[in-house]
Amino acid sequence: MTELTIPRDAGTEEASALVKEHVAVGDKVEIREADRTGGDDVAMTGEVTGIEPGYLELDGQSPKNGSPRYDEIRTVTRVDAETGGH
Repeated sequence: MTELTIPRDAGTEEASALVKEHVAVGDKVEIREADRTGGDDVAMTGEVTGIEPGYLELDGQSPKNGSPRYDEIRTVTRVDAETGGH
């Protein structure tokens, strides 16, 4: 697994750029949301199906149906299920 933490002061464009460097379409990811109650609970998991302007598309869903906006993401963890690690 590889983890990316978005800096708290990052704007949407910076967060988007960081996410684009960290994940690719087809990656399995776990997303933790920015500063919500409970802290480290996994907010959502899924396969990246698009790196869109404004949001990270998971499992073909729009933000209305559960895909996170960049300003909602605190941590993205890429799960390397198929590679077995390094």
